[in-house]
Amino acid sequence: MARGSTRPTSRDVAQAAGVSQAAVSLVLGDKWRGRVSETTAERVRQAARDLGYRPNLAARNLRLGHTRTVLLVVPALTTEFFAGVYTGAARVAADHGFGVVLYPSPEGVGPARDPFASAQAALDGVIASSMAADALSAIRGDQLPLVMLDSDPSGSLGAATVNLDITDAVRQVTDHLLGLGHRHFLHLAADVPSWTFEVRARELAARLHAVPGTTLRTAPAPISIDGARQAAEAALGTPGPRPTAVVCDDDKLAAGVYKALRRLGLRVPDDLSVTGLDDLALATALDPELTTVRLDAELFGERGMHALLAVLDDRTPDRGDIPVELVVRGSTAPPGTP
Repeated sequence: MARGSTRPTSRDVAQAAGVSQAAVSLVLGDKWRGRVSETTAERVRQAARDLGYRPNLAARNLRLGHTRTVLLVVPALTTEFFAGVYTGAARVAADHGFGVVLYPSPEGVGPARDPFASAQAALDGVIASSMAADALSAIRGDQLPLVMLDSDPSGSLGAATVNLDITDAVRQVTDHLLGLGHRHFLHLAADVPSWTFEVRARELAARLHAVPGTTLRTAPAPISIDGARQAAEAALGTPGPRPTAVVCDDDKLAAGVYKALRRLGLRVPDDLSVTGLDDLALATALDPELTTVRLDAELFGERGMHALLAVLDDRTPDRGDIPVELVVRGSTAPPGTP
């Protein structure tokens, strides 16, 4: 074969090895045993190496009905968290010969346009955040092998669910603030209809209810710094005992609280302690640095991809929530610290 930019074909390998194209297909598809001799198989493999031949996986997969492509459906990429989820999923996928197509729902949550003429024809499976679950029906992803992230295991659309231990995250935050002596709380709650945020609200209320003398005020806020600022200003301006601690569902919400407190002439943590959840890069850009819960986004993505591979192989995915870790920084202190 003339060397150059022309890609070698299975016909070239067959000619070099002195065998038929069918034999090349059997050997390189690892289906040769009992059909061609081991000597012939090695001759084919050597010819393929010498020619630099690589099978056309796309064509082969289409013939087999598999594209080895997975869709990752997430909210609009407004933070680096879901970028980390993609990184982890793509790393595991690459190790198993899969590719990952990232599909952020354009409006963050809710329906989205179909990114494919037919998702079922173009994909082997889907990994989806519960925050973008409504997009699944639009792309017909709920009719494919599906793994849900941050989803209620008892009512999930997916064949498997992978969750961070959000209940423990709230427990760690609450225990930390109660241990410092806080009894009056404001919960700046993400105004997003998602299971993970329902868990946060429910767990915080339950834990504080169990401690005599505590109060809890809740203010919904969009996950944006300016939206959080406005919600925090309004909540802190209402009558009644002023909270001494603000528990935020997300680090971006905490950044909005910082801005609100500055406008109100209050200081963190002298007048109010503030906590977040995610441990984004933003957490250490704030001053004082933010006490928050570290969620391992890349491990989350890795576990999601491992779970989907298990579903595709008819195996039972690993169970158990992913551990989380409270990171204590300068935004929390006992109430009334001078």
